[in-house]
Amino acid sequence: MAARTTHAERLRIQIADEIVRGDLRPGVALDEVSLARRFGVSRTPVREALRELSSAGLVSIQPHRGAVVTRPAANEVEDMFAVMAELEALCAGHAAVAMTPTERGDLAAVHATLRDLIRQGDPQHYHEVNERFHHAIYLGAHNAYLAEVTLTTRKRLAPFRRAQFRTAGRLALSYEEHDRVVSAIQRGDRAGAAAAMRDHIGIVHFAYEHYARELEPLTRPRLVMRSALGERT
Repeated sequence: MAARTTHAERLRIQIADEIVRGDLRPGVALDEVSLARRFGVSRTPVREALRELSSAGLVSIQPHRGAVVTRPAANEVEDMFAVMAELEALCAGHAAVAMTPTERGDLAAVHATLRDLIRQGDPQHYHEVNERFHHAIYLGAHNAYLAEVTLTTRKRLAPFRRAQFRTAGRLALSYEEHDRVVSAIQRGDRAGAAAAMRDHIGIVHFAYEHYARELEPLTRPRLVMRSALGERT
């Protein structure tokens, strides 16, 4: 059973998604009182959410100004995806040889749920079950430290990974990529599972970049230029 989402977690996800979508642009101040009023909570979960967003590089806590929206540079996101691909590949490879029969059955059941969600066209629910899919593989690797490091990295990349589901046809493609991972794990193919997972994360990164390029004209800061007469244009 999935853990109950806390107020701070709900706020973190919502604000992170708004930053990645460009609804909240770099440089915008995030006022705790206004956010608490908007979400109908106290300032405590707001403060906790902003701290987590700061550790993810989406918010900067500045003296005398508080929390301000920021975003990792493209090369930083690329680096995180590169590390994520290797960590998840390592988890999948270990899972192929370490998963118990019960764990393999659980993974197959989650995978089947994702297939049903594609038919329903529900990207938000797909994302939530997708988290369970990947977590099952991390746990199935039976290496607690590897799971911890992978989960930490995944949490930092989560807003960018969620964004890729907004591209057309992405749910079905994601399922096909998962299917290759699951097939390799079920037959105990360590190298095959690692390669399939590495390819999957690479495609996730590509899908996010495609989404970001489409969004760029809407999120690019407006430049203020001056003509020879000193007028703003």
